[in-house]
Amino acid sequence: MPTWLIVLIVVVAVAVLGAVIWLVTQEMQRKRLQQRFGPEYDRTVAEKDSPRAAQRELAERERRHKELDIRPLSASARERYTQQWAQVQENFVDQPADAVAEADRVLVSLMAERGYPTEGYEQQVADLSVRHAKTLEHYRAAHTTQQKRDGASTEDLRDAMVRYRTVIEDLLTDGADEQRHDDSHDHHDRRNGHDHDRAERRDTDERETSAQSRTERNGGR
Repeated sequence: MPTWLIVLIVVVAVAVLGAVIWLVTQEMQRKRLQQRFGPEYDRTVAEKDSPRAAQRELAERERRHKELDIRPLSASARERYTQQWAQVQENFVDQPADAVAEADRVLVSLMAERGYPTEGYEQQVADLSVRHAKTLEHYRAAHTTQQKRDGASTEDLRDAMVRYRTVIEDLLTDGADEQRHDDSHDHHDRRNGHDHDRAERRDTDERETSAQSRTERNGGR
């Protein structure tokens, strides 16, 4: 077999193998993004010119999200926001439109305390989609009603409140287990530290008592 033919076969084989690897990689990326973003994946594909453009957009959201300092809430912060939300729901009875506006402000404040930038609604949605895709449509629908709240019916406002509650609960509970673990670990470390200090004080007291006893046995010498 001529050398040039061998070279041609090798080149074609390498090209085919590269194409197969690329296709497999793209398919794995598609499945991963679909699994992570759920309905948001289909929505982004519908908005973009092609599935690849949508995948690039979602991958960019992931990259940005990794650079954010997202942190779980402390137990006291969760309690504070829970009380704030309870007050918002009470206000809905007398002032439904104002309560929906306040619900939006509470959510944005909660996002900020978790570490999410809040410079604009569209960016908020993009950032939330990485970790909270399952409740994102609730935020979109509630925000739309909030924007036209003065012309919305009471039933629409009530629906918006329910949707805001869904998103707020998602943000309140996300990372809660991690924070409880950290709090438990800190408590364990502090307890061990206190036990260590008590043991050192006990050893010191025992040494002083022993020294004093020897002095008394030696007649104070």
